[in-house]
Amino acid sequence: MPSVFSWLDYSEHDRRKAFEVIDLFRERDTRDELGIGTVRDALSDLLFPGTTTIQTRPRYFLLVPWVFQTVEEWASWKHPSLDQLRREARSREIQLLRDLMKADDTNGVIGREAGESLQRLPSSIYWQGLSTWGIRKFPGSQSQLHRVLQHGRAGRLFAEVEGDEQQIDGRGYWHAGLPPRPKYFPADQSLALTREEALYLQDRIRGEVGESLLAWLVDNAAPAADVDAPWLHPQVTEIPDELARQLNHARRFAELMRGAALLYNLMLARAAPERGLEDEYEESFGGWADGLLADTAGFGAWNRDEFWSMVLDVNPRITPTTRGFVDTWCDLALSSAGPASLRSSRAAFDLIRNREWRLKGQRARLHDPRALERWSGAAGTGLITYRWQVVHDIVHDIRVALDQKVKRARSA
Repeated sequence: MPSVFSWLDYSEHDRRKAFEVIDLFRERDTRDELGIGTVRDALSDLLFPGTTTIQTRPRYFLLVPWVFQTVEEWASWKHPSLDQLRREARSREIQLLRDLMKADDTNGVIGREAGESLQRLPSSIYWQGLSTWGIRKFPGSQSQLHRVLQHGRAGRLFAEVEGDEQQIDGRGYWHAGLPPRPKYFPADQSLALTREEALYLQDRIRGEVGESLLAWLVDNAAPAADVDAPWLHPQVTEIPDELARQLNHARRFAELMRGAALLYNLMLARAAPERGLEDEYEESFGGWADGLLADTAGFGAWNRDEFWSMVLDVNPRITPTTRGFVDTWCDLALSSAGPASLRSSRAAFDLIRNREWRLKGQRARLHDPRALERWSGAAGTGLITYRWQVVHDIVHDIRVALDQKVKRARSA
């Protein structure tokens, strides 16, 4: 019986040909030009909960709580105003940046380029993920935590959280098992995890999102696996059936909708012939169509009702209009005429044109020559990989930290 990853049974030549288009646009724009971001994000949250596209290394899941602990201790004796507390919190995150930049490995240090002018601090990047993984127990925002800290830790405090007055335990902002803050923190810090820290993150992921692909990878993935999409992982055939079904749905959505993005850019290239990009997009769209044809049986067996049930269970607010756009495109791409025919399909052109107009109105590039002039040459052409590069780094760091200690013990 063929697995949901039966496309892997094709020859190496066929699989490489099917993914040539990935290489062609790997570094290009991945913005959501056709309004399918809600579906993409729902799938990302299902597969890799607690992650975002702008996270870097997993040790920030520990560094951020430790910074807040130092702010809490400072506030307990300083009794600052709210503005003073906010400035102090930022100052301590900037100090963490300075100390991390002294380490041998600065890859993934947030603010490495911006320095002290950094606008998006690690705390804001990891805040939601800290809650998803059960590390942050405080139920509100950073600003709400600042207001609570301003009043000190004595007794049980009240704070407005998500519109309601909730009782906040001043001793329960973070998970009770959070590893102790290193001595002299944040001095002498790096983004490399210790084995004890990796075990803690592994435990939090198991405990809070243990049914996810992220949890399976943290438990099972080889640290050296470096591929461009999660369905290309060398251990993909080992994934449990339910996770394999989720990943298969995500892969089929990503590959099908990439064709819509490529056709959109082909239409833009035809509308702006002076750019000289039409031949390039004709070729890349042809490569995408060949990829679909290489797995006709797999795509033909794709259960879209099951797909939507899964997606809507994660985010029931996905609009019927978005769902209709996706379904219509998939119907066209999988029709008997074949995906290559969409390069001259009036129905496909109208679908893309009308979708852009609905999303952008007068700023739609296919309607406004001035907007077309601002086209970079590649609008949303990157393959959706569901935060895979971030997830790869998170899993790699955790697995390396776990594995190195085991190797040392064996060698000893």
